Amino acid sequence: MSSYEADPEVGPAAPAALEMLEGAPVALGGPRGFAVTRTLPNRQRRTVGAWCFLDAYGPQDLTGSAGMRVGPHPHTGLQTVTWLLAGEVLHRDTLGTVQEIRPGQLNLMTAGRGIAHSEETPAVHSPILHGVQLWVALPHAARDMPPAFAHHADLPVVSDGGLTITVLMGTLAGATSPAVCHTPLVGAEISLADGAEAELPLEPAFEYAVLALDGAPTIDGVTLKQGPLLYAGEGRRSLRLSTESASRLLLLGGEPFDERLVMWWNFVARDHDEIVQMRADWADHTPRFGEVHGYDGPPMPAPPMPIARLVPRGRVR
Repeated sequence: MSSYEADPEVGPAAPAALEMLEGAPVALGGPRGFAVTRTLPNRQRRTVGAWCFLDAYGPQDLTGSAGMRVGPHPHTGLQTVTWLLAGEVLHRDTLGTVQEIRPGQLNLMTAGRGIAHSEETPAVHSPILHGVQLWVALPHAARDMPPAFAHHADLPVVSDGGLTITVLMGTLAGATSPAVCHTPLVGAEISLADGAEAELPLEPAFEYAVLALDGAPTIDGVTLKQGPLLYAGEGRRSLRLSTESASRLLLLGGEPFDERLVMWWNFVARDHDEIVQMRADWADHTPRFGEVHGYDGPPMPAPPMPIARLVPRGRVR
């Protein structure tokens, strides 16, 4: 997915301890584009582990709508993680991949030095689209690796009473995803049945955040609604989860990512000059990003560079 804005940073400052990070509405593809709510990066907190970007969309009724149409656009220095709760998304990239994703499946694209892709609602599709798009920042040692794509149709699921955990990336509750991680992290969808209560084991060395996908789950006494991201910090050995009615939430976590990053448009880099070169390579159609075939529409143009130099930033401002 593309960050249409040149600087994707959004959201108001948040308090310490349990922090409620409010999202901001963003239209992918311009003012009339597909609407999402962006909670990472946030003005106060830019990453959770290596998770550096989080867009949530839907549930959206696609009746009479073209649905998602995100034209070819480039990425560097990151992995894109696509997860759906309802609907379908068709992915194309410059490796020649053409892959439709459905709920319960994971699309993981590793940009490395450079890749381009498009995302769209397929011609034959379900009436509702609901999902999340995330980025994982690649560490310095992996950020220039060759691009790659993986589709995981079968992910590990752990069930205990009214609690069901699907592990997207990393390890949780003894289950490990086949998705390749380049830093210690975890991502999981957690479903709670009506009236469920559970204690979710955590890794104290990780920091964590929770997003309500539907319903109104309660996390350590805080009731979430769709929209904000609840930052739970590090040093926790568990989280108390409960709900009155069926709910789903997204758990993100990882070892704090201490490398300083420059995030601009769809690029993750380490300094201003790298971003300038990445933008030029996309604008000049160099072989770095390749070409996406099969998408009915033009590639996205890069926004103009800001007047001031981009400054690398850490986990928090």
